[in-house]
Amino acid sequence: MKLKILSKQKSFIFIFSVLVFSLGFVLVFTTSTTAFYKKDPVTFGIPVRLKIPKINIDAPIESVGLTLLGAVDVPKGPSDAAWFNLGARPGEVGSSILDGHSGWKNNIPAVFDSLYKLKKGDKIYTVDDKGVTVAFVVREVKSYAPNVNAPEVFNLDDKKAHLNLITCFGTWNAVKKSHSERLVVFTDREK
Repeated sequence: MKLKILSKQKSFIFIFSVLVFSLGFVLVFTTSTTAFYKKDPVTFGIPVRLKIPKINIDAPIESVGLTLLGAVDVPKGPSDAAWFNLGARPGEVGSSILDGHSGWKNNIPAVFDSLYKLKKGDKIYTVDDKGVTVAFVVREVKSYAPNVNAPEVFNLDDKKAHLNLITCFGTWNAVKKSHSERLVVFTDREK
């Protein structure tokens, strides 16, 4: 009987230790990830709307983090854009990231279907939850292979505010259920 009680106590201690260790790991990871992405104290509101007059976009913005696999999450459906909430807010120093779908199934229109039409000098606007509009100007449009490491998309450290828009692009691969490229529109905050 004494052996069973001792065994239950050891099991409880082991489970408790694993939970404490896991919680510590999550706190350290969250703190270090947030410290990596956040650069400024918060001065801008949370983005709620994206407007790109040239390609007729006026879309709501969702707030997303990372997927379980560590990738930037995407909006739930085809009509919204998504702000990567571990990065800068639009207007803050650093690279703010918005992603969205293009080429949605069954030919349903998606928010970034026409993103490829943007050119250097085109204007993009975000509106935050405080009603503040921030203007950006397209600097460059570039495509990447899906698995390429492209740190300039997420972390341009030039002490300026940037907004980068990301979407799938290119040929659809039905086997991989993915497009052949990622299109990135790099913008700078308008002065």
